[in-house]
Amino acid sequence: MFSGMVAAVGRIEAVTPSAGGARLRVAAGALELADVALGDSIAVNGCCLTVVAREGEHLGFDVSAETLRCTSGLDAPAPVNLEKSLRLADRLGGHLVTGHVDGTGTVLGFEPLGDNRRLTVALPRALARFVAPKGSVAVQGVSLTVNRVADAAVAGDPVLAALPPGHSAFQVNLIPHTLAVTTLGALAPGARVNLEVDLLARYAARFDEASAA
Repeated sequence: MFSGMVAAVGRIEAVTPSAGGARLRVAAGALELADVALGDSIAVNGCCLTVVAREGEHLGFDVSAETLRCTSGLDAPAPVNLEKSLRLADRLGGHLVTGHVDGTGTVLGFEPLGDNRRLTVALPRALARFVAPKGSVAVQGVSLTVNRVADAAVAGDPVLAALPPGHSAFQVNLIPHTLAVTTLGALAPGARVNLEVDLLARYAARFDEASAA
């Protein structure tokens, strides 16, 4: 389990194809590695991966073809958000994050609001039913609070008017600290991002479905 509070920005330095997937070599950046061992879990852009190699300040991860198919940003060299798994005594500063990416979204807008940024992300309707105003969502492994949800294009709004059919959108506010210590500050319209919906929302929806059956 994770909290969605990014500990460091690392970088995928190499992606080597392997049978059934790929091996990632990741420079850990400022991530503290003294307590990281083989077999530990690290969230890389919100995707829970197992440490299979360690060489100095570099970590190795094996990624399956299925993981590559349903995530974004793990198939080429690029900066990545890193978070070590929680210990029972850790503070839960964000929300409960499993590191199991539910799907990807597409950035529709990244607008300045003073020193902040308003991020608008389009996502499939099947996933949007788990996203609610004032609820939580993880974007690239970063725990964020949802400010607004739109289930259809909004005429007169230059960003939401471009919402594709069959999609919904949510908006979050990114403060300067988040922009500075994560990869989210480099986002731009058209970028794909990994999404994980709130764990409690997922179970609540499943309970509702079972009760209605």
